[in-house]
Amino acid sequence: MNMGMIPSHPTPFLMPLQPSHPLHGCFVTGTDTAVGKTQVSAALLHWCAQQGWRSAGFKPVAAGTTRIDGQSVNEDVQALRQAGSARLTDAEVGPLQFEAACAPQIAAVLEDRSIDPATILSAARHLARCADVVVVEGVGGFCVPLGPDWDTADLAVAIGLPVILVVGLRLGCISHALLTAEAIRARGLPLAGWIANTVDPDMAHREGNLASLRHEMTRRHQAPCLGVLPWLDAPKPAAVAAHLDATALHRVFDHTPLPSSCLLEST
Repeated sequence: MNMGMIPSHPTPFLMPLQPSHPLHGCFVTGTDTAVGKTQVSAALLHWCAQQGWRSAGFKPVAAGTTRIDGQSVNEDVQALRQAGSARLTDAEVGPLQFEAACAPQIAAVLEDRSIDPATILSAARHLARCADVVVVEGVGGFCVPLGPDWDTADLAVAIGLPVILVVGLRLGCISHALLTAEAIRARGLPLAGWIANTVDPDMAHREGNLASLRHEMTRRHQAPCLGVLPWLDAPKPAAVAAHLDATALHRVFDHTPLPSSCLLEST
């Protein structure tokens, strides 16, 4: 047994999601927080809608809200809801939202709440009935604690979708990407591909880093690059989606054929 490998099964109380309607889509994670997971997730939702699929964003845990017109609003949840083509509420897209913009486990403690796995999986089953494709956005990096004995990696295993890794292009990104990819593969999850996002417009040796990422992610994990995003002043879903590789994305989302009922009826 390789003692360096993380067991590829969820914690005992977090059993794999088994919805009556199959869940299609992907799980978006990142090399760190603030690397553009929401921008990429919204772009993927936009792209899926352009293919004629009812697309729904899912942010199981969101930390950081602001008050708008007397209501607490999480910007990530709102962005995913607006980018998807399925008609959903903020509560359906983000079932667990916390006020403090900090690590979710800490945010939950501050409100004397817990992050309940059953609530998350129930919300995922609901979205499986409402949408043809669900883009699940994680929180922070891949192994963020959500409770005393489970984390976002356990959640990804329970949901069971292929993983897309967002790599924030900045100093250190190569090691961060390779370590995260190893963690994903160690959990037994398929790494469908990675997307490079320019989070530092002044990054030195950007092209050299990209070349190294392409080589190492292919050599070690057979994970294709699904897009390279430049620095965008207005990263709207359509603008971001224009920099994604449509051919590669079809290979990701066509891994299991969508039923014919998934196609949107023309209006």
